[in-house]
Amino acid sequence: KSAFDGPIEVFSYGKIVFSDTAKEKLATLTEFEQQPGFESLGDNLLALNCCLLGTELLSNLTHENDPHPDLFDSFLQFLKNTRETSGERRETISLLILFQLALLKEVGLQPILSYCANCKTKYDKRNTRYESYFSSSANGLVCRDCEASFPDKIRLSKDAAGCLTNLKMLAESKEKTLNEIEKALIYHFTELLYRPPKMAKYILENEKPQ
Repeated sequence: KSAFDGPIEVFSYGKIVFSDTAKEKLATLTEFEQQPGFESLGDNLLALNCCLLGTELLSNLTHENDPHPDLFDSFLQFLKNTRETSGERRETISLLILFQLALLKEVGLQPILSYCANCKTKYDKRNTRYESYFSSSANGLVCRDCEASFPDKIRLSKDAAGCLTNLKMLAESKEKTLNEIEKALIYHFTELLYRPPKMAKYILENEKPQ
C-alpha cells in the first residue's frame, strides 16, 4: 500500500519521487501522485490479460534508466482504449496488435510489412498468385519466391497479410484474421525473447473456434 494516496492498484501511474541510494537494493518510494486507474479492466478477463501481456513485453524489451516517453504514452493509450472497448474479442485483439507493433517500432525492431524482407517485392493483395509468409529471422514478410530460405516462416492468409501491410484494415477485420495475426506476433516475440511470453497462452486459449 502507498502511504501517500491509498492502495496502489494494478496499472497505476503518476508522478513519483524515489530515493535510489544503492543499485543492489530496491529504491525507496517517497512520493506518489496516483492518477485515476484502470480497476474496471478486471471486469473483462481478456482485456486484463491483453494488458498484462503488453506489460510483460514492455518490461522484457526495455531497460532500466532508458526512458521511452513515446512508448509510455502509447502504452497508456492502449490501456485507456482497452478499458473503453465494448468487450468484444475482435476489438480488444486489434488494440493489442497495434500496441505490439508500436512497441517493436519504438525499441528498434520494427518488422518489414509492406514488402518482402528478402527481395523487396511489394505485397499485392490483388494478385491471386501472391503468397505471403511471416519469418521472425527475416523480421517481416517474405514472398513465395523467398520463403524456402526461411525455415522458420509461417504461412499467412491473404487477409492477414493485407492487414499487416495496411494497419487501417485491422479495425474492420474479422476475428479469425486478427487471431491469425496475433499468433504470428506471439511467435515473433517468442523468437526475440528466446521463450514464450508467459501471458501469451491466456490470449490464445480464449480464441473462439471459427
